[in-house]
Amino acid sequence: MRIVGFGQGLFALAAASLAILSLAYGDFAPGGQSLPVWIPWQGAWVHVSALLVLAASAGLCFSRTALPSVLTIGAYQAIWALTSTPQIFSQPLSFGGWYGFCEALTALVGAWILYIMLRRQPQGSETPVVGERVVRVPQVVFGLCCIFYGCSHFAYADYTAAMVPAWLPGRLGFAYLTGLGHVAAGIAITVGIVPRLAATLEAIMMSLFGLLVWVPTFFAQPRPRWATPPQNQWSELVVTLVLATSAWLVAISLRKRSRAFASM
Repeated sequence: MRIVGFGQGLFALAAASLAILSLAYGDFAPGGQSLPVWIPWQGAWVHVSALLVLAASAGLCFSRTALPSVLTIGAYQAIWALTSTPQIFSQPLSFGGWYGFCEALTALVGAWILYIMLRRQPQGSETPVVGERVVRVPQVVFGLCCIFYGCSHFAYADYTAAMVPAWLPGRLGFAYLTGLGHVAAGIAITVGIVPRLAATLEAIMMSLFGLLVWVPTFFAQPRPRWATPPQNQWSELVVTLVLATSAWLVAISLRKRSRAFASM
C-alpha cells in the first residue's frame, strides 16, 4: 500500500459517492438516469455496477489495484455519458439536452487523467510524471465543458441566480459572473494561456458551489423549490463533488507548466 495523493483520494471519495447514490435510489447515474429500456434485469445491472464502483473506489488506495480500479470507474462514467446521448438527439439545440452528457464527460476526464498519471508514475516516486501531449486531450475536453457550463449560466440566468445564497447581494450579477468565470477558465485551459491558474480557480469555484449552494439546502426550512425532492439534493451535491474532483485533477496535471502559453 502507498500514500494516496490529494487528487487520487478525492477521486476515490467522489466515485464512492456516485456508487452510494446509485444504490440508495436505484438509478444508474445521477439525476434519476436509467439504463436503456431494452436492457433486461436493469435493477440487477444498476446494483452490480454500483457495487463494482464502490469496490474500485477502495481499490484506488492500493498500488496493485489502483489501475484496474480507475479503469472500472472510468468505464462506468463512459456508460453514463453514452446513456446521456438520447437527450441530445431529442433536444439538439437545447442546453438542457447536452447538460447531462457534459457532466458525464467531465467526470470521465477525471478518470482519464488519473489513469495517465498512475501509468506514468515511476517506481518509488510520489510525483507523477505526466506527458504533456498525452494528457492534453482530456484537458481540452475539460476546457470545452467549462465553456458550455458558462454559456448555460447565461442561457438560464434567472434559474442560476435563484441558486445564489440569499445573503449575497446582486444574485443575478453573480450568475453572470460565475458564467463568465467558467467561460474564461475554459478558454484559458483549451488555448493554453495560464492553464494551471485557470484550472485551479475553476476547481475552487466548483468546490464553493457545493459548499455554498448545495450543502446549505439540507438545513434550509423550507427547502428551495429547485432543491427538491431530496434525491435531487443528493444528486446535485454528488455531481458537484465529481466535477470539482475532475477540475482538481486537471489542475494537478498542469502543475509542472511554468510558461504562460502552453504548447498544443
